[in-house]
Amino acid sequence: MNKTFDRKRFISQNSIWLVLFILIIIMGVAQPSFFTVNNLLTLLSGEAVKGIMAFGVMFAILSKGIDLTIGASAGLIACITAALVQPSDYANAVLPGVGTLPAPVVFLIGLALGAGIGAIYGAIIAYTKIPPFIATLGGQLICRAGAKIFTNRPVSNLSDSFRYPGAGRIGGFPVIILVFLIMFAIAAFLLTQTRFGKNVFAIGGNDQAARVAGINVEKNLILVYVWCSVCAAIAGMLLAGRAGSADPANSGLNYELDAIAAATVGGTSHTGGICRASGVMAGILILGVINNGLVMLKVDDNMTNIVKGLIIVGSVILDMRKNAKKA
Repeated sequence: MNKTFDRKRFISQNSIWLVLFILIIIMGVAQPSFFTVNNLLTLLSGEAVKGIMAFGVMFAILSKGIDLTIGASAGLIACITAALVQPSDYANAVLPGVGTLPAPVVFLIGLALGAGIGAIYGAIIAYTKIPPFIATLGGQLICRAGAKIFTNRPVSNLSDSFRYPGAGRIGGFPVIILVFLIMFAIAAFLLTQTRFGKNVFAIGGNDQAARVAGINVEKNLILVYVWCSVCAAIAGMLLAGRAGSADPANSGLNYELDAIAAATVGGTSHTGGICRASGVMAGILILGVINNGLVMLKVDDNMTNIVKGLIIVGSVILDMRKNAKKA
């Protein structure tokens, strides 16, 4: 059976990629060095950490929630894991009696910490019915304070094996970009090919109908925030590895805003039930192109934030109008 090509539908579904293409052309014309391999790798490396956070927070937004904790929890886990890979004889070691643990063990510890943090506030959201905004705002404050209590100074002099995923290269190609692409593939698979992903879509669309259909809403909401925090843990460890240190005050600071912005620009609806992994990837790249391009053009940081803010607000307005038409 032949199907006629629906041009309007195709443009509507892929408009985010058209916007990305136009932005790339504009930046390339304005600054020809934008298209150099080195700059493009720098762009992708710089957005990888926030992008991985976006692959987590898109599930929270899809479920009609939000996660403001991811930046602070990434900072906390970055500090803790970084402290575990400092040399024991280092004068400024945070945990001088522990010594340097093997990087794979530390990565597992970081993932376990992330899962634990997500499970705690996921359970609070699921069982107490506290709005996710309030629960995760409290979690954000607790995690940031926890990092500062853990250490009052930057954690540096990290082992090379711990730094490799964030700062290493394979044949000149940054490993952090490979991790970013792997996390995208995992997130897309979870979203489209698993019962968990289908359950989150159902919960975001109508949680009462999902409950009637036999979906364990509380269990799936906990899993949503566990996934968010695991993504934050990975992002935090990559951030520490890339920078060569972890700062309790600044590591991951405000990263949740860019992650939420990328998911929003990518078409994840804050009314729940609508999300495309490819759209979120496009949203990450759009914000990355804007950040990178405006820096190359030596535009003031404040103006960059104004541009990003306008894009976010515009994306939400378009999303609301689209949903209103469907209703």
